Amino acid sequence: MLSRVRHSGIRKLKVGHAGTLDPLASGVMLICLGKATKQIEQLQAGVKEYVAVLQLGSTTPSFDLETPVDATYPTSHINRSLIEEVIPRFTGTISQVPPSYSACKVDGKRAYKMARGGEAVELKPKTLVIDEIDIVGFDEKKMTLELRIVCSKGTYIRALARDIGCALGSGAHLASLRRIRVGDYHSDECLKIEEAVEEIYHSEIIIPQPEGLPPIVLPPEDYAPASRSDGPDARDILTYEEKMAMR
Repeated sequence: MLSRVRHSGIRKLKVGHAGTLDPLASGVMLICLGKATKQIEQLQAGVKEYVAVLQLGSTTPSFDLETPVDATYPTSHINRSLIEEVIPRFTGTISQVPPSYSACKVDGKRAYKMARGGEAVELKPKTLVIDEIDIVGFDEKKMTLELRIVCSKGTYIRALARDIGCALGSGAHLASLRRIRVGDYHSDECLKIEEAVEEIYHSEIIIPQPEGLPPIVLPPEDYAPASRSDGPDARDILTYEEKMAMR
């Protein structure tokens, strides 16, 4: 979209998002354009809903699959009854220490950058609210636990996986995470990234101007600069794996 707008002589367009997602997570991401960026703070405050799969019996430094397993723990004592006893402890107002691999800042530096660089990261606990945790499924052979979680802004599901693993007398990390709702916006209503890009390039864009001037209207078109190549570095959007490979 930015390339299309700039091609039309417009140099600035505000773009922002209402809440980050972990690199390996999927699901709802609210993107705001133009004047809608003024709503970001309000949208970020909306309740979040996730579906998470925890792998019990092992941990990783990042608490998910971004880093390899660093320790294993016994699981023979874990059963459905124990899980049903432990899970309610994590609902309501709780205190949670964010993961070292997070966007939290320590002395002005992002914690995840410090962690990936091998630096020690010490983060302070935060108070947050978890409204609901439902057990969707438990596979006793694979030791995987699927949960539906409704929580407040600032909740790290990876840290919740860590803490649940400890409460079960074992360890745990996230095998997968999907955000299915942010406030009133549900995943069923969302566009995939490719669909969103396609719609932007084939839809009319109206850009308001200062009072007294008519809006700029960009007609629907499939605009592609002549300089654009077919390589992944020329696309508007790269996958997480492609971004990491380019570092």
